[in-house]
Amino acid sequence: MDLAFLHPLYERPGPWASVYVDTSRHTEDTPHERELTARAMARDLAEQGADEATCRAVQSAIEDLRHSSEPHGRALFARGGEVVLDPPLARAPQRDWAEWAPLPRATPLLELAGEDPVCIVAYVDRKGADFELRSGLGSEDAGGVTGRQWPLHRTSTVDWSERHFQLRVENTWEHNAAEIADALAVCQEETRADLLILVGDDRERRSVHERLPQRLHGLVVEAPHGTGSRLLDDDVEKARAEHVRLRAAAELDRFLAARTPDAEGHAGAVEGVPALVEAAREHRIDELLIRPDGPDAHREVWIGEDPDQLAVRRTELKALGEQHSWAARADDALIRSAVATDASALSVTPAPAREREAPVGGLGALLRWA
Repeated sequence: MDLAFLHPLYERPGPWASVYVDTSRHTEDTPHERELTARAMARDLAEQGADEATCRAVQSAIEDLRHSSEPHGRALFARGGEVVLDPPLARAPQRDWAEWAPLPRATPLLELAGEDPVCIVAYVDRKGADFELRSGLGSEDAGGVTGRQWPLHRTSTVDWSERHFQLRVENTWEHNAAEIADALAVCQEETRADLLILVGDDRERRSVHERLPQRLHGLVVEAPHGTGSRLLDDDVEKARAEHVRLRAAAELDRFLAARTPDAEGHAGAVEGVPALVEAAREHRIDELLIRPDGPDAHREVWIGEDPDQLAVRRTELKALGEQHSWAARADDALIRSAVATDASALSVTPAPAREREAPVGGLGALLRWA
C-alpha cells in the first residue's frame, strides 16, 4: 500500500482521534442510526481524554454520513477540533470504534483500504464490448468499442456456395476481437487497472484474451458467468480477493528469501520490534509487513516528536537527545516512520500451513539495503 496519502497525519503533533465507521448497513432507520453512532463515538473519545472541540468535529463528520450510500465505511482522523483526513474504506470494519492516542491508528487501513484491486470488467460480444471500472468503492463506466456489424452470424447450411460468406463471418469476428483487445489494452494503460475480467461466451472471451498484449496476460481472468447472471458479481469479487491473496503471498515469499543472510552475512529483511526500530531510525525500511493479529503490533515503544525519534525503551530516546517522549503502539510508530521515508506497507495473513514462516511477532520489513 502506498502510504503517501497519510502525510497530513504526521505534519501535526498529537494526540489524535482515530475513528472507523461501518456504512454498509442501509435501512429506513439509517439516518437515526448514524446519529446514534456519532454520539457514541464522540462519547468514547471524551472518556479517553479527547478535547471537546475534537469530539464535536468527529460527531459532526459522522452525522454528515447519515445520508451516505458509501458501500463499506469511512475512517476519520481528527485533532484540534478538525477532521484532518477521512478516507473511504474498501471493506467494512467489524464494528464502529474510536481511539484517542499519541499517534493516528492508521494500521487498520492496510486491511480496510489497502490492496483494493481496480479491475476492468469487459462485457464482450460479437459486436464489440463495454468496459466497466470496478473497485471496492463502486463502479463506473469506462467506455467501450464497437466493431464491424456485418456479417456476424453463420448460416446453418453446409452448401459450398456459402463457404465464402462463412469466411467473411470468421474475418468479422477476428477483426472485432482484435479491436476489443486493442481498446482494452489502452483502457488498462490509462486506468492502471490491476485486473482484466472478460465476460461473454467462451469463444468470444478466448478470442479477445489471445489478442491481448503478452504483458497483460497475467492480469486476465475469464468470468465463468455471463452478463445478467446473479453470480457475476461473485466472480468479480473472487478474482479481486485472489489477486490480493497472491500479491501478499508473493511479498511474503520475497521477505522469507531476503531474511536469509547472504555469503557476507547480510540480510535484506528484518523482523521483531528491536530490529525494526533500528531500521526505521536509519531509513532502511522499504516495505513494512504487518500481520494484524501479531502480538508485536500492539507492543509498546517510545516516540518523540520526529519520526526518527523511535526507541524500544524510553531511556534510549533520552540518550538520543529527545526530552519529550510518549508511549505508542509499535505498528503505529513504524507506519509513521514508513510515511516519513516514503516506504510502503502491506497486511499479510499467511495460510495456516505457513504461519511459522510469517514475520516473528507479526512485524517485519524488506530493507532498502542490507
